[in-house]
Amino acid sequence: MFQRKPKRFRRRSNDRHHMGRPNGIGHSRIRNNSFSNGQPRNKFRTPLSAEKLFEKYSTLAKESLSSGDKTLSENYLQHADHFLRIIEEKNKFRNQNKTNFEEKKDSEDSKVQEIKEASTENNSTN
Repeated sequence: MFQRKPKRFRRRSNDRHHMGRPNGIGHSRIRNNSFSNGQPRNKFRTPLSAEKLFEKYSTLAKESLSSGDKTLSENYLQHADHFLRIIEEKNKFRNQNKTNFEEKKDSEDSKVQEIKEASTENNSTN
């Protein structure tokens, strides 16, 4: 039977003013991942330390309690408690690493001492 030739794709403007894009440039928009103040969009860490944030929320809790707002004060105290736990965990981790470092250093010092003693014994016997 009669077979048609495949039609070739023909670009039509449809009044959309399509412009040719050389080498695929312009297909995707380049987005700047920052807000107008220059801060990145997905910045989860706060610039303040946990100690400063603990002090901040503690003072806010005292101020709100003195003004008579118990609910807000409790909210701030919960925030302060959260940062206090972070501080305690950080100190615990620091102390654990410090003791591990000291134990490792002591074992290395004892090994060095043993090597020195062995070398002096070998020198004295020869």
